Amino acid sequence: MTMSPSTRTTAVKVLNSEVIHVAAAAIVNSNNEILISRRAADVHQGGLWEFPGGKLETGELVQQALLRELDEELGISAVSYRPLIKVTHQYPDKTVLLDVWKVDNYTGQAIGREGQTIRWQPVEQLDQAEFPAADVAVIQALNLPEHYLITGKFKSLQDFEQRLGLAIDKGIRLAQLRLTNDWVQSSNEKYAAEIIKLATDMCEQARVRLMFNIPDKLNHIITPSCLHLNSRKLQQYAERPDCNYLSVSCHNVQEMVAAQKLGVDFMVLSPVQATATHPEITPLGWDSFSEMIAQVNVPVYALGGVSRSDTEKAWLAGAQGIAAIGGLWNPS
Repeated sequence: MTMSPSTRTTAVKVLNSEVIHVAAAAIVNSNNEILISRRAADVHQGGLWEFPGGKLETGELVQQALLRELDEELGISAVSYRPLIKVTHQYPDKTVLLDVWKVDNYTGQAIGREGQTIRWQPVEQLDQAEFPAADVAVIQALNLPEHYLITGKFKSLQDFEQRLGLAIDKGIRLAQLRLTNDWVQSSNEKYAAEIIKLATDMCEQARVRLMFNIPDKLNHIITPSCLHLNSRKLQQYAERPDCNYLSVSCHNVQEMVAAQKLGVDFMVLSPVQATATHPEITPLGWDSFSEMIAQVNVPVYALGGVSRSDTEKAWLAGAQGIAAIGGLWNPS
């Protein structure tokens, strides 16, 4: 996917003159490795690894800067690229806006044309401690897929297995097991335990990260290592719960800021578009969605009235991708 400069410009805010706008590239090869380069010892954040890129010149569009920097620094030309994440970070001496693009196709052989050390690193082995603080959210984004499945209604254990299996076959690598209080009250604990075990086994076998969004009364069945909080549960925590991976559902900027302070790995913002399940709720719209996620430095999925066909629209708005129940859970 390559976006035209005019299209991408509509998604870039006018920046304060004191903010340094940087175009950066997360270059991915066929082995799912990322090209990183080491900063010179005598510059800001010297000695740390970074994603190739540089400052925009006066009057330059972010895509133009991206292509120029890749040629100047590495001697390559990007062929296919799309927005990944924008991060605004305030260092003691400066504020930087990292406008990061994921590059998955290019021509040429990458070399350190400015004398910098470069290397290919597996995505899952990127160490946040070896990068500037502004790059932490970029590493989080690189470790997340473009689609986040949320389980919905099912008629039986077999129906659940069929729906989840089909979603996995279609490439889902991040899923949320969502069992509501109402569902638990109308079912029995043995049935809930069977669903939890089935989902866990299927996701472990397929190497799918499974987030648990279940009532507290089921916590004795399993201690989730990956936890998803709804906005009500978010208010109950003053510090991050003990889990390896944490996500939160948000509906406004206040919740998003609170989630970021809690140390979430990613969040979901909804509803972006009108939904049949909640027709009484006014959707945010893509413009408001984009403005809201610019307030946090965490990958954000767009939820509410979206499907796979909205993925590119979500990227343009600055999202990690789309999260969905109906658009990803229901067989089609």
